[in-house]
Amino acid sequence: MASLLLLNGPNLNLLGTREPQHYGSMTLADVEARLGELARADGHTLESFQSNAEYALIDRVQAAGQSGVDMAIINPGGLTHTSVALRDAFAGVKLPFIEIHISNIHRREPFRHHSYFSDVAVGSIIGLGPIGYELAYRAAVAHLAGRPKG
Repeated sequence: MASLLLLNGPNLNLLGTREPQHYGSMTLADVEARLGELARADGHTLESFQSNAEYALIDRVQAAGQSGVDMAIINPGGLTHTSVALRDAFAGVKLPFIEIHISNIHRREPFRHHSYFSDVAVGSIIGLGPIGYELAYRAAVAHLAGRPKG
């Protein structure tokens, strides 16, 4: 049984109402419920956490590293392009993670093209809509099981 952590950064609490042309109509509660169902069915635990505050996400990553969480899935939101501190938290506690973005950040404004997380992530899922969360979950479970990628 694996322990997984789903993290969502700033403004992702607005999923379902915020810019539906980029993010669709699925809410964060819908995403959390779906991943929770998958985890329970697979015999894993999944904790979800969302914050608009960078420090709260950093604190949660550090706590996860100390409490034995096996892997995280994170949509850092706007912190993707700005937060060296959150990136350093993952590196500091050696918590493996998969980066997820609902929209294709490479098809958006130029400032969104760079991620401070991609080079230290196990992998990134970008631009596939809310189903990307499910794909990230499945990839995390496969990674923890030691299955080859691809």
